[in-house]
Amino acid sequence: MKVKKRWVILMIAMSLIAICGLFSSEPSFECDFSKIDGADVAWLITATIFVLMMTPGLSFFYGGMVGAKNVISTMLQSFIAMGLISVLWVVFGFSLCFGDDIGGMIGNPFSFLMFQNVGADVYVTPTGKILGGATIPLALYALFQMKFAIITPSLITGSFAERVRFSAYMFFMIWFFVIIYCPLAHMTWHPDGLFLRWGVVDFAGGIVVHASSGVAALAGAIFLGRRAADTRKEEPANIPFVLLGAAMLWLGWFGFNAGSSLHADGMAVKAFLNTNTASATAMMTWIFFDCLRGRKPSAMGAAVGCVVGLVAITPSAGYVTVGQSIFIAFIITIVCNIAVYWRSHSRLDDALDVFPTHGTGGIVGTVMTGIFIQEGLISGSWDGFVVFLFHLLAVLLVFTYTFAMSYLGYWLIDRVIPMRVSIASERVGLDYSQHDEHYGLAHIDERELAEYEEHIKEKYEK
Repeated sequence: MKVKKRWVILMIAMSLIAICGLFSSEPSFECDFSKIDGADVAWLITATIFVLMMTPGLSFFYGGMVGAKNVISTMLQSFIAMGLISVLWVVFGFSLCFGDDIGGMIGNPFSFLMFQNVGADVYVTPTGKILGGATIPLALYALFQMKFAIITPSLITGSFAERVRFSAYMFFMIWFFVIIYCPLAHMTWHPDGLFLRWGVVDFAGGIVVHASSGVAALAGAIFLGRRAADTRKEEPANIPFVLLGAAMLWLGWFGFNAGSSLHADGMAVKAFLNTNTASATAMMTWIFFDCLRGRKPSAMGAAVGCVVGLVAITPSAGYVTVGQSIFIAFIITIVCNIAVYWRSHSRLDDALDVFPTHGTGGIVGTVMTGIFIQEGLISGSWDGFVVFLFHLLAVLLVFTYTFAMSYLGYWLIDRVIPMRVSIASERVGLDYSQHDEHYGLAHIDERELAEYEEHIKEKYEK
């Protein structure tokens, strides 16, 4: 069978990266413990492990929700990010996010190219500000931030599940990472970033992770269109997978939020407490709200509810009181539940409700952060009102930029590699058509298989 050009391009790129690695220099990893705090290092290593665990957790969470013929493909779309984004992060991603500031918008791509200057030392920017924590090695901060970059494009995949071409998705992941994620991370978390200079705070990724992935998911669902009618009617393949994934996400989120303090201190404990409380509040609120609307309490509802609570508290986890975390989770859970209901009664086929949960939760959570942080609207001062307005402005800019650039990315890639699989491939399932594998519970109809094989035969004869 003829080798497709897209795989040749990717293999050449991987080969060039491997060759460049031979000539890259490595900084020292000898720690100066007069500056490095051992407790902070131990905690952040632990938190980094927790955050990485969230991506396979997301694989189970999404994989259990789709039809049995698409379990493997859906899980792989999340899992593959651990490989692709990790490589890109070392080569130039960390530089784009946290390299020396260029106009408050992006980092210098050569600051940490191939992880040069990323070792055990603390890094001070040209403006005299410390990058990352003052008591942890820069390499550890880079590894911690890498896990955020990995899970963000993975979140998007739920919107176009069961119909996206795997190779096209990989190219979109690269586009999203470079064009959208890196600028947003720089503006929000770099000490000289534009949003940070405005007073906009995002403790662990309400803007950078959830709003961006949710809006990109919305653009993807619109661009790819609705699934075939018979595909949309398939039942979730494995609800225990969904519960397992939600549990892994909940556990991993403690590293996601509490680790974002960058210290083994009271703020980490506060973020830990608020994270667990918000998730528990959201789970119960989702179930009770469903029951008020005439539904039965469900395992799926409990799993989705707890994740919505985690999303809701992410931007403010280390800043608000535990009582405020309950209120924030309660309000955002109801908003997201209504958003899911609206989506289910619309023409929008966001397969796993990524925008109604992650996008809406991240956006509303960021707005509520502008209300409840000490320097925000709740302070009652004019400066607090201005900070709140800057949070609103940041949300508006992120939504507009992310949607426009995501849609442009889908459109450009689709011109070269069709983003959507054929109807025959969709009906036989992406597990088989994209990966030549199948999940144990999957049943491929002989008629659908024959239709798919005929489609492939005609395609290659042309």
